[in-house]
Amino acid sequence: MTTHTPRIFSGVKPSGGLTLGNYLGAIKRFVDMQGPQFETIYCVVDLHAITVWQDPAELTDATREVAAGYLAAGIDPSQSILFNQSQVSAHAELAWLFNCVARVGWMNRMTQFKDKAGKNAEKVSLGLYAYPSLMAADILLYHATHVPVGEDQKQHVELTRDIASKFNHDFKAEDFFPMPEPIIEGPATRVMNLRDGSKKMSKSGESDMERINMTDTADTIAKKFKKAKTDPEPLPETLDGLKDRPEARNLVDIYAGLSEVTPEQVIAEFAGAGWGKFKPALADLAVAKLGPISEEMARLMNDKGEIDRILGEGADKADAIAQPILDRAYDITGFLRSRKR
Repeated sequence: MTTHTPRIFSGVKPSGGLTLGNYLGAIKRFVDMQGPQFETIYCVVDLHAITVWQDPAELTDATREVAAGYLAAGIDPSQSILFNQSQVSAHAELAWLFNCVARVGWMNRMTQFKDKAGKNAEKVSLGLYAYPSLMAADILLYHATHVPVGEDQKQHVELTRDIASKFNHDFKAEDFFPMPEPIIEGPATRVMNLRDGSKKMSKSGESDMERINMTDTADTIAKKFKKAKTDPEPLPETLDGLKDRPEARNLVDIYAGLSEVTPEQVIAEFAGAGWGKFKPALADLAVAKLGPISEEMARLMNDKGEIDRILGEGADKADAIAQPILDRAYDITGFLRSRKR
């Protein structure tokens, strides 16, 4: 049996600006996973962004902004590979192989497509329908063994495992592609909307008051938390008391994520407190944690050449891992490859 190197792959889509949800749900977790336990590969998934229309100039800027967010939050290019997806063409090539392995019925079961397409499913791009196949290629192109995701992305990792299993079986390739494991942990892996606790915090929400942007000023952060929707009740004595209070639970989870404690510890500290006490404390914590990151992002965005250099060097490192795996997948598939490189 093949033993695969413990390796993490994950990415953030450059569409709109980075939010607190991107930070707590993804980037902060990516930073925490750097170290000797895993090889870490982190990506700005710009090929995924164009499943819906993107203005070309805005896509370029958004790609750099996500990269700046990674770097400002603590991703170290000497420890992790950091690149943007479109610079490694093997992602798109392996995705086509997987388009021919995956079944239409599998895609029809993907809940995120139904959520995003809504009633206009006939009018959205083919890419939006097929993008879970590209996501599988992103992961398996590096023989990644672990994928940090939010609960809402777990289905995509399960599909990735199905595709890997079918490829290995159909081509009698044993365990060429590994079975990646989702890593779902932490108190704020899914940060919710500040005005509606039933919806995920999104870059594309109707109101800017729904989200905390990574570039928001201290005053704006404080204002948004002050106006965040809650309920009349104070914080309960136990976490169970937040069961049917989604907005309250969201704010407690955000506090826990920023302070790196459990929601139970937050409740223990603030039990019985009203929102007049908790919201200012949360705002102060958010400003303290996010302020240095937004300042470093601004500095990096003023040095676009440095961002581009880091992404280019990262793409070279990623390609060095990806290309031999793609070549082997082509050989396994039976493609005639006589061209000399």
